[in-house]
Amino acid sequence: MTTDLTSKVSPDFLTVLSQAVAFYQGQTNQRPSAESVVDALLQAEKAAKQQRLTYAFEPLLGKWRLCFTTGTKKLRKRGGIVLGKGFYMPKLTPAHISFSAASQEDKNLGKGAITNSVQLSPIFLKFEGLAQYLGKKNLLAFDFNRIQLQLFGRTIYSGNVRGGKVQAANFYNQSIAKLPFFAFFLVTENFIAARGRGGGLALWIREH
Repeated sequence: MTTDLTSKVSPDFLTVLSQAVAFYQGQTNQRPSAESVVDALLQAEKAAKQQRLTYAFEPLLGKWRLCFTTGTKKLRKRGGIVLGKGFYMPKLTPAHISFSAASQEDKNLGKGAITNSVQLSPIFLKFEGLAQYLGKKNLLAFDFNRIQLQLFGRTIYSGNVRGGKVQAANFYNQSIAKLPFFAFFLVTENFIAARGRGGGLALWIREH
């Protein structure tokens, strides 16, 4: 079953996640508790599975800022995975993820590039690599093959990760089972949510 973004999503947990996004963006002083955000993410994930929602690759394209995330510490079990309490990302340490495709054909095939970066002033760290999106499973597999490190805005290192050029050449021939991935269960115009291979949950906000 395909879906038009949020058309099949329960308004209850959408309200909580929308409030979390609005708070993080400074649009409101009402901050949903970390526990309520974790619960909303789990409800969204459950609804996506029950309704067999699928999302296309194209709505994921763009730059997204990490708003909220959970760890996998042994604090409590949720949905068969041991999750941490979850926390809002500190605004002073912005972390971004971005997805892009070189052509319409690549979009249709789910082939693209991924960038993951974090600013720990004065340090800026960025990873780049390739991504493969499996629309029927809402699964985005990826592998980083380039790394860049900046200090006070000056690049002090830029190079391959673990023989990046060879990995890049063979990326689309690799088994998805051997790659890190995000399993997306909520994709809207303004925010997206996914579970990582390690079991943690994450909520990102679109950067305009």
